[in-house]
Amino acid sequence: MTPTLAVMDPLTLTTVHEILSRPLDGVLGQLSAALAPVVPHTGAAELATQCAHSPFKTAGEADGVTSAELAPLLASGVPGEPWQGTVRLGGRRRTVLAVTSGATARHALLVLLREDGSAPAGPPATALAQALWDVVTSHLDRFAVEAMPGALARSRTAADTRARVGAELTTAHAAALSGLLSVLRSGTLDDTAARAAATELAAAALLEVRAAQRQDRALAEEPAGDAFARLADQLRPMLRHSPVRLELGPPDDTRSLAADVAHGARAIVRALLLFVLEQEGVSRVHVGWQLTKDELRAAVRDDGPGLFGACETGAGTVRDRLAVLGGRLEIEAVPHWGTTTTAVLPLAAPDAAAGPAHPLATLGEREIEVLRHLALGHRNRHIAEQLHISESTVKFHVANILGKLGVASRGEAAALFHAAA
Repeated sequence: MTPTLAVMDPLTLTTVHEILSRPLDGVLGQLSAALAPVVPHTGAAELATQCAHSPFKTAGEADGVTSAELAPLLASGVPGEPWQGTVRLGGRRRTVLAVTSGATARHALLVLLREDGSAPAGPPATALAQALWDVVTSHLDRFAVEAMPGALARSRTAADTRARVGAELTTAHAAALSGLLSVLRSGTLDDTAARAAATELAAAALLEVRAAQRQDRALAEEPAGDAFARLADQLRPMLRHSPVRLELGPPDDTRSLAADVAHGARAIVRALLLFVLEQEGVSRVHVGWQLTKDELRAAVRDDGPGLFGACETGAGTVRDRLAVLGGRLEIEAVPHWGTTTTAVLPLAAPDAAAGPAHPLATLGEREIEVLRHLALGHRNRHIAEQLHISESTVKFHVANILGKLGVASRGEAAALFHAAA
């Protein structure tokens, strides 16, 4: 039986509200605090692959835990079936409760780090952990799927920076280990046993660095074919009961896309398809992706009246999402033959020196949270209560927001937020 509001636990609803109302970087900590009374633990870690720029997060006492250690748990986890046991995390064996959510296409993992020797949590506790984690991952996945311009811009910048720093570190480590191996293999050392042991250790370290690089790429990138398959799964329900026939043209390319490019492309194509379906006389729509050397070309072609204009794409939706990704929109309409609308996205991040393409891209996570409340018409006291900060801090954030956006009033700032939504 589906639960109704009349029988749902008010305490649970309040807990969910407190978790989801936190800024994105505080969600895991609030979730950990909510679960602590029923599943005592000292720390928490998550591996949520729908997040393009920070898929791995920790809260509490989780020092030393790495995303590479969580990856096997994510790969072996079964959504809806929490697992309890011991695994090696942070350099030692730890007692954990691992919860996998299937609320997103690529799944997400929550690990609660428990005291050694803790008794297993009972079914009610693990069921609550599973339910809360499913709600949280569904909530977070919306930020990736809907790709609000401000968040998308920060995601792109952060993902590019992380990839660049990771590549530099990997190159430096590989060079150091390769040099060490060349010395050890030179045969100039007298102690054969020591040289053999050192060689084995260096070789294992080199393999670990390369494995970490592959794991980071797996989290931050999507193969183009897989990314398009996810899009196809999202588009089919939109036309399930429509007379319009959907044709799909997957990319003929084995390269991988940055996760934020894939997220953005899917959001843009879905928005374009909605505009296309509003036309009269459309019986067939073809959606296809093509990868060139430097760009992803996501095309939506219809057989409608061919009168589709640039204004139909909406100033605050498709064009803003393309702008923060450094992309553009191409429209070719032929009367009585149909329209081809192509979103062109660069595969590499836009040059940071060019500055943010959308004003919301200049705002931090906390400032975005404050601006969201301003857009809802909330006063400073209410915002302070919701974000668990002081009113003076809210005033400070509001002043920064107005300055960064170049506007004179809260109303103008709210208008910019609504235009980007």
